[in-house]
Amino acid sequence: MARFTAGSPAADGGFGHLRAEFELPESFRADVLAEAEAAGVDPREAVREDATHLPFVTIDPPGAKDLDQAMVLSRRGDGFRVQYAIADLGTFVVPGGPVDRESRRRGQTLYLPDGNVPLHPPVLSEGAASLLPGEIRPAVLWTIDLDSRGEPTATRVRRALVRSTEQFDYETVQAALETGTAHPSITALPELGQLRRELALRRGAVELQLPEQAVNGDAGDGWSLGTRPRNDVDAWNAEISLLTGMAAASIMIEARVGVLRTLPDADHDSIAWLRRSAQALGIAWPAGASVSELLAGLDPTLPESMALYTCSTRLLRGAGYTSFEGQLPPSTTHAGIGAPYAHVTAPIRRLVDRFAAEICIAVDGDREVPDWVRAALPDLPFLMSASDSLAARVERACIDQVEAWMLAERIGGTFEAVVLRAEEARAEILVEDPPVMGKCVGANLPEGERITVRLTAVDVAKRKVSFERA
Repeated sequence: MARFTAGSPAADGGFGHLRAEFELPESFRADVLAEAEAAGVDPREAVREDATHLPFVTIDPPGAKDLDQAMVLSRRGDGFRVQYAIADLGTFVVPGGPVDRESRRRGQTLYLPDGNVPLHPPVLSEGAASLLPGEIRPAVLWTIDLDSRGEPTATRVRRALVRSTEQFDYETVQAALETGTAHPSITALPELGQLRRELALRRGAVELQLPEQAVNGDAGDGWSLGTRPRNDVDAWNAEISLLTGMAAASIMIEARVGVLRTLPDADHDSIAWLRRSAQALGIAWPAGASVSELLAGLDPTLPESMALYTCSTRLLRGAGYTSFEGQLPPSTTHAGIGAPYAHVTAPIRRLVDRFAAEICIAVDGDREVPDWVRAALPDLPFLMSASDSLAARVERACIDQVEAWMLAERIGGTFEAVVLRAEEARAEILVEDPPVMGKCVGANLPEGERITVRLTAVDVAKRKVSFERA
């Protein structure tokens, strides 16, 4: 894998120019820091259940400090019990105060290769609010009972005190499960995770197994581009979060107040177009199979599968946030998940989760939703959509920049690539090594096939690379 060391553009400039280009904040104002530090020492009081006896564990990327979630999974009769502790930002953030106002301006934590731009000051996000191991922390504790099929039968949500006992990463948990040495709190994860994935398939959830690009390294050793592997633990862990988000959506829909993550169903023309794409790629679409079933049955290592996954992104356009009070909106579902869904499991890193959690706590406790939460509901969809857009643009710019840095001295070189999507004499391609997404020109570019391409131009300043068919 190509890397850059001292003296290269990557090492000299890092990503500071992107921070300036997108006008990302470099720090927090003094009043925001002062309120956060005071809250970290003396969080606002709340009636809490003592759940510190439960052996919670966290599963996050290596080195993560902003830990939103901790879990204890157990068997209950012939079913399961999920106890999911979520960082309780509501006890640290004063409604209308400096931290609240700044978090509304930021919307979410932005992640760049050389460091993040946090939603909340680190004294909270990596300290007092984070579910760090060995520390007693305020949390929103979800208890969800499920039957033998993995279907929820009862949900309870309340404020609690919890203590995480261990901090794990995905690869460590995967290895422990394979050797039978996993922590008791997550030994049920494979069975429950697989049951939830099977239910997702039956709901019509759409999962695209495209390779995910990731920037590796640092300014000292240089930056490189790779793909982020996704193992079973990633998928199972995500199912616990999705389960909780669906439970939250059900609570808010029943109470007729809340904010949902929504995505409209794909229209008939889009489905018909996907069928034509599958046929053109030589992929058989079994009679009666849904889009979800078709995609789940593909081998993600095959080029034609990657091409169809790319085509399927057309079905997932239009995701947003929908707030409501008193009357349900016309649509309450997320087509990619196949059910109503809400964000509640990442309040350290995402603004909307704090408000959705407050609604669920109030409704489940048979109390009125706080006025400050109701007042914020109309603004949340705009604030979150704007921050989602910014996050996507920043992530893409970072990857494009590393692609340009890596390829700047390889103009004229040839590479093996997969044609993901072709239109006339242009195509979107995935170069396999290094894993670069780019545009290619040439006649008769075969969608879903491997071809040889030649790098024709690199513009480091504009973060653009161009290829032609060799």
